[in-house]
Amino acid sequence: MKTIAERETQLRARLAELDTHLHTIEDALEETPNKDVEERAVERESDEVLESLGNAELLEFRMIEAALVRITEGEYGYCADCGDKITEERLDILPATPKCRKCAA
Repeated sequence: MKTIAERETQLRARLAELDTHLHTIEDALEETPNKDVEERAVERESDEVLESLGNAELLEFRMIEAALVRITEGEYGYCADCGDKITEERLDILPATPKCRKCAA
């Protein structure tokens, strides 16, 4: 069973990873497009993949930030909907989750 401090450390480490990767994606998307038409088409496809990945990571980033607020407020580990305790197993898999399995379904 992990302590709140261990979970906070885990969340902060993941937040740092996401921050680094999101900046990498942002830099890649801001690169000057290739002048070759065929190359631009390939770059656009890559950009779409990067944007999709970036959006998913941004969502995870925000969920982690919210989880860190819940830690600070002493509400971490309790369902935001019903108030029941979130199982350790669920927190092991989804450490930033705001909901118990029942309410998330």
